[in-house]
Amino acid sequence: MSYKNILVTGGAGFVGSNIAIKFKEHFPNIIVTAFDNLSRVGSELTLPRLLEHGVTFRHGDVRKREDLTGTFDCIIECSAEPSVMAGVTTSPQYLIQTNLVGAMNCFELAREQHADVVFLSTSRVYPVSPLNDLRFHETETRFELDQMKNGISTDFPLNGLRSLYGATKLAAELLIMEYAANYHLHAVIDRFGVIAGPWQMGKVDQGILALWVAHHVFKKPLSYIGFGGVGKQVRDILHIDDVFELLMLQLNDIKKNSNKVFNAGGGRDNSISLAELTKLCEIVTKNKITIHSEPETREGDVRIYITDNTEIMKQTGWKPKKSIDQIVTDTYKWIVANKNSLQNVFT
Repeated sequence: MSYKNILVTGGAGFVGSNIAIKFKEHFPNIIVTAFDNLSRVGSELTLPRLLEHGVTFRHGDVRKREDLTGTFDCIIECSAEPSVMAGVTTSPQYLIQTNLVGAMNCFELAREQHADVVFLSTSRVYPVSPLNDLRFHETETRFELDQMKNGISTDFPLNGLRSLYGATKLAAELLIMEYAANYHLHAVIDRFGVIAGPWQMGKVDQGILALWVAHHVFKKPLSYIGFGGVGKQVRDILHIDDVFELLMLQLNDIKKNSNKVFNAGGGRDNSISLAELTKLCEIVTKNKITIHSEPETREGDVRIYITDNTEIMKQTGWKPKKSIDQIVTDTYKWIVANKNSLQNVFT
């Protein structure tokens, strides 16, 4: 690794903190700075962990250009308001200021420093209606696609509505590609599906696997929401460790991977429905909880999303190593080990 100073924005969040720590563990001589405004519930719990691993923490807000200072040769842009429900019933100002204006401020820093950039985007850039219009059939425990059986590739059409969250991330993608072309930067865009693992403070609208495991540990009820309220909607899940492995491969050959957009996720082998996740959580935690049913589908909900990793596997040789069972088990062990401090985080 040729970098000397790496900035991880959103560095106290689940993805950012894990990536920052992994970089420091693998490259002790590199300066790794985690930048975060600590707005998310539970993010302050990561600070001792960052310091323990030698990661420099800087409190600041990507919405404020004056907060983004320093000399960096690589920026991992993880900062975001990650909720798909953000701005749905309230003002979208914070969402847009963070995900779009904040991203632009990060790109401006990259321009000034001529730093390489990896932008962590999302599968939510793909429009909802075309995804839900894909042919499918119903099994005992899940919905299954009848077409595009390998999942969604970057060739999937982008025309249509996707949510304000998805729109801000797609707009930021377009912006960094223009920056890369105009200012001769190296930039990679990774559209991740569901990422999970230890240190994720999960909620209903983001971090669903951690939420599911935690509610089984703390014996709190949950709900199957939408699509009949039976829990058959499907996502593929990617362990945070596999995210880091991908970033390592991309940054080790940044010229080869720059100015490209990739889909990255758990893939078909790591796909699971909520009903199947419930059964797995029961096995791992040895607890059974009440699951309520809310049949009505919310605006913006997607029935099935599975990532097609074909392109990124060909480009980098990367593929997910950790199974769904491992992801759930790792998350469970972390929650149990930190039960007292996490009791009030998962609501």
